[in-house]
Amino acid sequence: MRFLLFLLATSAIAQVGPNYERPDSVSPPKFKGVTWRAANPSSHLPKGEWWKVFHDAKLNELEAKATANNQQLKAAIARFDQARATARITRGDFLPTLGAPLSADRQRTSGNMPSPFPLNGLRYDGPAYNAPLDFSWEIDLWGKIRRGVEADKATAAAAADAVHNMLLGIQAEVASTYFQLRALDAEMRVVREAVSWRGEALKIAKARVLAGAGSELEEAQSETEVASAEAEISALQARRDQLENTLAILIGTNAASFHLAVNASELRSPPSLPAGVPTDLLERRPDISQAERQLAAATAKIGVARAQFFPSLKLAGNGGFQSGDIDILFEPASLLWSYGPKINIPLFSGNKNRFNLSRSKSIHDEALAGYRQAFLAAVADVETSLSQIRNYATQSSAQQRARSSAERASQLAKTRYESGTSPYLDVIEANRTVLTIQRGTIQTSGQRFAATVSLVKAIGGSWEQSQTVIMPEVNRDPEARALGDLDKPGFFSKVKGIFKAKTTGPN
Repeated sequence: MRFLLFLLATSAIAQVGPNYERPDSVSPPKFKGVTWRAANPSSHLPKGEWWKVFHDAKLNELEAKATANNQQLKAAIARFDQARATARITRGDFLPTLGAPLSADRQRTSGNMPSPFPLNGLRYDGPAYNAPLDFSWEIDLWGKIRRGVEADKATAAAAADAVHNMLLGIQAEVASTYFQLRALDAEMRVVREAVSWRGEALKIAKARVLAGAGSELEEAQSETEVASAEAEISALQARRDQLENTLAILIGTNAASFHLAVNASELRSPPSLPAGVPTDLLERRPDISQAERQLAAATAKIGVARAQFFPSLKLAGNGGFQSGDIDILFEPASLLWSYGPKINIPLFSGNKNRFNLSRSKSIHDEALAGYRQAFLAAVADVETSLSQIRNYATQSSAQQRARSSAERASQLAKTRYESGTSPYLDVIEANRTVLTIQRGTIQTSGQRFAATVSLVKAIGGSWEQSQTVIMPEVNRDPEARALGDLDKPGFFSKVKGIFKAKTTGPN
């Protein structure tokens, strides 16, 4: 008993392999124009429904559908369930195993089998009944099991971060695609208006030719402008159809039956972020936390590999009944048992243990590089998004001024042409410039919204910290739901439940 207590106490203390410590990250003192400090992954902090800052009911509806029905998100949640189940399986290695391998065989022994006394051809030919209990319990002397549990828990946490990273990416792509569609709708409206007034100009040109006041060159130029604008509408419509199909996939809907109503109103200015984006938001990026958890898992697996160099100890026992006649199977004379420790000392493995440890260290180094890369990419993403927001805002302001002057120049060219002081080519060029600037202004507005979405994604999802992060609720696939019976409790669980109900019921 003292020896067993000593082993248990030793197993609670000894643990080979390195303990995980988050690596230091060299960080810049600030973003370009934004105060910043060192990152400390904390994706468990709240994210919030960040898309609601755009105050667009249709976008809110699309985001809800994407969260419930996106197939990639469902797959990520299934991977998390797998990792969580694996961690629970590994945790079960702390406990002993007990089984009852019952058997009923018919056998014949050899009359010439090795024996310390002469058999003289004696043998047994008949039934053999066995009703034993097998007991086995590995003592975690060197922390191999504990390191395995530590690794699988970190892997499950990384899988949870992967779910939230997938969710954030899907939400951002839905918002970005939606705003691209909105910008296309506004752009198509402007081009259709151009077709309309160019058509009116064509009618005037034809009338002038019939009246002898115009030339066929003016008529041909007008026809060219109308046809060019109509071709642009077809190209924009093809682009819109493509984006609409992309949006259908994101929200988990059949593209053949999905249609997003046209909203031709122009996008104005996107919402502004609170001044000085705090680093706490960057730290919540799920991809950084995922990389950090993968590094923790890789560190723990070094301990698992190192423990293979040390002896392992199992407490094993076997006891039960054995008989050639079932009627006397459970008599005292049929009883047999054995128990005792089993020690496995690794003497030679063909260097497999050494190479396994080397591989574990290389996996750790890969995970460390992945963590640092995720950190660098996060900084670059925020910097890029902030730069885009600033420069698109400046570009939009300049385009608004250019739009006003181009519209005034178009009106002057039309007036001068009607008075006979300018050729019709001046009108065409002025109108082309107006259309180009109008379309550019709309495109920049869409890019400003997309840049805002990118910044929200880059800082880990929203700047609100009032909601708790939970695993997203998705609509379960009917085929997956049909397999739900497999999760029902087994025979012994049902018996346990009945017993519990009887013992805890009313007296």
